[in-house]
Amino acid sequence: MADSQNPDPKQQDPTNRWWVDSGGKERLKPQVPPVNIAGAKFFRAGIGFSQELARERLTDNNLRIVKAAMPEEGRWSYVRLGEQAFSERERERITKDVALPSYARGVLVDCGRSVRLLVTGTPIGERLLDLTLNEAPSFDCWIRDEWVREIVYKDANAAIRAFKRLIPEYLSPEAVALAEEISARA
Repeated sequence: MADSQNPDPKQQDPTNRWWVDSGGKERLKPQVPPVNIAGAKFFRAGIGFSQELARERLTDNNLRIVKAAMPEEGRWSYVRLGEQAFSERERERITKDVALPSYARGVLVDCGRSVRLLVTGTPIGERLLDLTLNEAPSFDCWIRDEWVREIVYKDANAAIRAFKRLIPEYLSPEAVALAEEISARA
């Protein structure tokens, strides 16, 4: 006789352990477990996600970092976000390689395993360039809090070469004047 702590295996619910023969006279058909959709946990994590709010928070965060660092025109400031630091030698190489023109100001944001280069002009934050150097380097540009461009690069060197060309394309006084002129016509 089975007690309540150790029930008789013949009386157990066969759906809980469909691969075990329950020992009955009639063989039970295996119960097929429910099919899980690939990535279901990922999609559940995204329930209620507001891409617009996330964009605003990222833009606001970038702007807060730049304003807190208050870099001078033509110069880099440094902000470290975590305990782990990116290689100092690499940081120096990057800021030397990406020499800022007099109309731009930049913040090298040390995220530990990666760095981000935030570059803006005057007024601070009206045009904001963000180059993230990690496994998949990428460039993002915001003009008046509107995300206007994204580029993904094959490696950090290609990203840095392109970034040096993108700074004057978005921040030079000539580029800003041209963009304002085009905007006024529209």
